[in-house]
Amino acid sequence: MLDYAAPMSALVLFSGGQDSAVCLAWALARFDRVETVGFDYGQRHRVELEVRTAFREKLVAAYPRAEGRLGEDHLLDLSVLGAISDTALTRDAEIAMIASGLPNTFVPGRNLLFLTFAAAIAYRRGIKHIVTGVCETDYSGYPDCRDDTIKALQVAINLGMESRLVLETPLMWIDKAATWAMAHDLGGRGLVELIVEDTHSCYLGDRSKRHDWGYGCGTCPACDLRAAGYRRWAEGGPNRAAP
Repeated sequence: MLDYAAPMSALVLFSGGQDSAVCLAWALARFDRVETVGFDYGQRHRVELEVRTAFREKLVAAYPRAEGRLGEDHLLDLSVLGAISDTALTRDAEIAMIASGLPNTFVPGRNLLFLTFAAAIAYRRGIKHIVTGVCETDYSGYPDCRDDTIKALQVAINLGMESRLVLETPLMWIDKAATWAMAHDLGGRGLVELIVEDTHSCYLGDRSKRHDWGYGCGTCPACDLRAAGYRRWAEGGPNRAAP
C-alpha cells in the first residue's frame, strides 16, 4: 500500500531507448527516488535490454541529478506477449502497413500490459508516480500511446487497486525534436551524447551503424523519427536549444 508520507518517488518504464532515457532524466530532476522497470517480451530489437544497464551506470556519472536518487531496476519476463503476437517487432518480418491502417510494428496490448505490471510494482513498493515515454505528437500511430488511452488506464488501475497512482507522460505533446531539446535542457551536451551513444531505438536492433543521432539501421520508422527529430533540433527552431 502507498505511504503518502514517504519521499516523492517514481517508477520509470525504461526500455533502453531514447524516449524512455529522456523520461528517466526528467524523473530524476523531479523526484527524490527513482526506480526503473524494463520488459523482455521477445522483441526483435532486444539489444535495447542489453544497453539499458550500461546507460543506467553511466547516467550516475554523467548526470548529477542521478546521484543518490537512482534506485533499483526491475526486469520482467513478458515473453508470453511475444508468443501471442504476430508483429514485425516480435517476428522476422518486413515492416509494412496493415489493413487497419497501423504499421505491423504495433504489438496489441503492449503498453496496457506494461503499465499494469508497472502499477503492480509501484503499489508494492510504495511508489505513486509511473513515468512512460508514450506520445501522440510524433509517433507511429499506436492507439495505446494516446492520451485518452493513458487517462482511461489510470482510472482503471486506480479503481482496481484502490490506489491513487499517477501515470506521467512528459513527452505526450512534444515531437522528437523537442525531446532532444528536453534532454539538452536537463543535462546539457553530456546527457545528449550519452543518449546518442548508449540508447537504442532501432526496430531492427541494428547497432552496426553509428549516426549523429545514435545507432540504428537508418531506414526503419523508429530510425526515421529519431533522425528527423535530431536534425530539426540540431538546425535550431523556436524555443529549441542548439547542440
